[in-house]
Amino acid sequence: MNFSSWLSSSHLVMLGLLLGFASAHSGLAALRPWGEKLIGSRLYRVLFALVSLPLAVVLIIYFFNHRYDGLQLWQVQGIPGIPSLVWGVSAISFLFLYPATFNLLEVAAIAKPEVHLFETGVMRITRHPQMVGQFLWCIAHTLWIGTTFTLLTSVGLVLHHLFAVWHGDRRLLARHGEAFETLKSRTSVIPFLAILQGRQSLKWEEFVCPAYLGVIGFILLLWWAHPLLMQATANVNW
Repeated sequence: MNFSSWLSSSHLVMLGLLLGFASAHSGLAALRPWGEKLIGSRLYRVLFALVSLPLAVVLIIYFFNHRYDGLQLWQVQGIPGIPSLVWGVSAISFLFLYPATFNLLEVAAIAKPEVHLFETGVMRITRHPQMVGQFLWCIAHTLWIGTTFTLLTSVGLVLHHLFAVWHGDRRLLARHGEAFETLKSRTSVIPFLAILQGRQSLKWEEFVCPAYLGVIGFILLLWWAHPLLMQATANVNW
């Protein structure tokens, strides 16, 4: 097959959007110590959100509208059990994606944003739950859609989050030094590895908290609103 026959311009646009979002998100994270000294932690959090959130929204809308572009690599949507598998893996991905930040007041800059060393709940499973959640989300959606556009998007997202693992550890080490080294010795990037090696143990009572209950509610809301979300993004001519 001719390479250019399926490599649509949307593939290149998505690649550019991914690079732009990754550069802005990781770049602003790297500049956080300098930015907080200059304008304060709350204002810098607001600036971070004003840059990152619109870029993320553009990414999501563009992905939804072009997810079937390019070559169809496989088609599994008619296979029994696949829809349940995709929804199940997607739900698990959100449990990793969003409870990574426990203090929602800091996220909204109502309380002074701080850089914490968490070692509770999902952090006992993996030190980088957002990377794991993004990886699971990409597996589920790439399996379901099966196009080159979706595969390109998933590879880009996973690569960004793998970079964020290195980048995040580097920033935590610079800020916390020996305290982070101690945390690192008791946790793992690969899910459950530290637990299997006896360096960490699960405490299930830590999962009964507003952050996790809120994510479960969000998953149920997303399941109900998913068709409406797809319809809304389709109305955006991107």
